[in-house]
Amino acid sequence: MTERNIQVEPIDRRAVEDQDIEIVERKGIGHPDSICDGIAEAVSSELSQLYLDRVGKVLHYNTDETQLVAGNSNPRFGGGELVEPIYILLVGRATKEYEGTKIPTDTVALDAAREYLNENIPELDVGRDVIIDVKLGEGSGDLQDVFSEEGATVPMANDTSFGVGHAPLSETEEIVLNAEHRLNGEFAADHPALGPDVKIMGKRERDTIDVTVAAAMVDKYVESRGEYDAMVEAVRDYVHQVANEYTDRDVNVYVNTADDDESIYLTTTGTSAEMGDDGSVGRGNRANGLITPNRSMSMEATSGKNPVNHIGKIYNLLSTKIAETVVAEVDGIRDMRVRLLSQIGRPIDEPHVADAHVVTEEGVELSDIEADIVELVDEELANVSTITKRAIDGDVTTF
Repeated sequence: MTERNIQVEPIDRRAVEDQDIEIVERKGIGHPDSICDGIAEAVSSELSQLYLDRVGKVLHYNTDETQLVAGNSNPRFGGGELVEPIYILLVGRATKEYEGTKIPTDTVALDAAREYLNENIPELDVGRDVIIDVKLGEGSGDLQDVFSEEGATVPMANDTSFGVGHAPLSETEEIVLNAEHRLNGEFAADHPALGPDVKIMGKRERDTIDVTVAAAMVDKYVESRGEYDAMVEAVRDYVHQVANEYTDRDVNVYVNTADDDESIYLTTTGTSAEMGDDGSVGRGNRANGLITPNRSMSMEATSGKNPVNHIGKIYNLLSTKIAETVVAEVDGIRDMRVRLLSQIGRPIDEPHVADAHVVTEEGVELSDIEADIVELVDEELANVSTITKRAIDGDVTTF
């Protein structure tokens, strides 16, 4: 059995749920930053599959530098138009030739980006409203050597870096995360006027939760200001309904608070990327889908990084999974933070340290559950390769 450096100690703060002020944000799938995250991860998954099909293993690449330059539009009731297209640049590194085999990385990247946009931003005409460019350079030779460690049963870390995860989600976090998911799911299916660019900010001040929603409306489904106002009210009522499923606290919901008599959040494509809002990978949601200033966060972008040995991806996903698993299986934990630190060239299942910080429920001593925590952390580290497979298969969410 591998001896791993797993440390367990009390957390250095009150549980988030017990703090007086909590702030939580989520940028929905149509937000320009999330568009970049989604495209980068789609390209990553397709490149992994391409390498597996062509050479039998995933080669060195990273596609976590996707950039979006906003376009310009002229929205109006009943249907407007884009007057200047959105520009998306796929940037990163990829192995384009291996043992004499040329690999069409750029073509596959372009196809993956187009497919992602068609599926997730349906009002955006990819052949007309957006220009997609690709500039994938060759990878660093040094990092390729680390990446393709011959004979290693577990890949070596590509960097000295860390990932952070936590569990369980607070009530405010549950509201923010699920309200966006469900607005862009079941609600949007019945209300096509709602675009995918839904940004939600939650603020809990003791026992009152304020939820502020910025919801882009699609102009061709809205014929008048009256219809627009009715949609805003429908979004407000729906978010309030979702919130009440997760909390008994008082909840106030505010939608499109910048609206006035002259200006409303009306778009042609359902995303603010059409009207001056640029985007970039890693500038939005963390690996658990939220932006949580009350908790520790890694600044690493998770989307687009290779899933074999890139710590910026693997340890952020794994630390979240570890925290969720431990909280689900060990009684008496009120709040948990997991930090995983790598060391370049070291096997990814042997972090430099795996650090579990815990707030226990009243009456529970950390010493009573420490052994169970260590055992579960050890098991998850031993099975780190499952993160790689799930990422390649598209079974994990990176933003």
